[in-house]
Amino acid sequence: MLKVPYSVHLTSDKFPLEISPFIDYGVGSVSCVAVVLMAEQKLGMESRWAAYITSLPQMDEMHNTFYITLQIFWSEDDLQMISQSPVYKETIEHKANIEKEFFALKPALECFPQIFGDIRLENFMHACALVSSRAWKTSKGVSLIPFADFLNHDGTSDSLLLSDDYKEISEVLADRDYDVGEPVMIRYGKFSNATLLLDFGFTVPNNIYDQVQLWMDVPSHDPLYAAKIELLNKHRFPRGTKSDGFNDARGPFIIKEVKSAEGKGKGIPQALRAFARVLSATSVKDLEEMALEAAENDGRLARRPLKNREREVHAHRTLLFRVERMVRDHDAAIKVLQSSVVSVDDTTLFVRRGMARDLLNGELHVLRSAHTWLANYCAALC
Repeated sequence: MLKVPYSVHLTSDKFPLEISPFIDYGVGSVSCVAVVLMAEQKLGMESRWAAYITSLPQMDEMHNTFYITLQIFWSEDDLQMISQSPVYKETIEHKANIEKEFFALKPALECFPQIFGDIRLENFMHACALVSSRAWKTSKGVSLIPFADFLNHDGTSDSLLLSDDYKEISEVLADRDYDVGEPVMIRYGKFSNATLLLDFGFTVPNNIYDQVQLWMDVPSHDPLYAAKIELLNKHRFPRGTKSDGFNDARGPFIIKEVKSAEGKGKGIPQALRAFARVLSATSVKDLEEMALEAAENDGRLARRPLKNREREVHAHRTLLFRVERMVRDHDAAIKVLQSSVVSVDDTTLFVRRGMARDLLNGELHVLRSAHTWLANYCAALC
């Protein structure tokens, strides 16, 4: 349906030759392509991509959540609408990373005012937002692909963008025949509303790919803290980073909708249930038994129900209480959004309120399905 040669992709290998030796390639691929985009923007109509670049969204048209510095996109007040979602924390972390990369790149960019002009954080963030919301992952890395990124999103479409390295083209394959004048839709990927809002700046009502991040950690006051951390680390459980820079044994476990309250809990990660079982241990002997069982089987830790039924129930009730709290928080946040009056004349706030509702409603649906399954599982064991 559409073929775009690699030669007109905007990729990081199109850095101006003068600046390439000064760029720290430790920065992310999105930032690298953003630098290329900024150089082309400075060229104005002399850029070979001028027709494409001038048609990209302006700063006040962007709705990505993680670009909130200087309130150029979502303000702090806007962001509070999704404070109950894990996306809020992810937004803050993503914002901090973009700022870090900007200040790492700034000294080099400032050496070439003829290429980049006035180097400002808000302009860099705008360029990053354009890249993150429109770029595709190809064999060339992150690529802005003219024409292909103008196709609108449909999460249920089977139209896809594929890359052919032999022919050096990216092409869009249609999922069906289209009539003249009919909008062509494409699936960006199987993304949840959290990803769509964070990176792309929009949401989809009743998104079938919605999911929720659930953070778990070992309480520092746990008498077996050191032993549990050692066991979890040995079996490569997720690790996060605290604000002080030190790693701790915790991690975002991804929960998806549990389709059946009577099934095996598909949607609740086995690794999450295993983590909860480790947390439920009350003695070193309990932990040693888990390690031995893992060694005698497939090496995975605590993937089977605990022989002690009381501890198995306790482990899953720990998850149940955590999910229950998130359900309450999401439900309360949604009610606040529903009760607040927003003028339809305030288009930006009206749109963002809708996206916040889509995000929270989707996560709440997933959380309730997980809550139902966990409650039934615990009841069956009691």
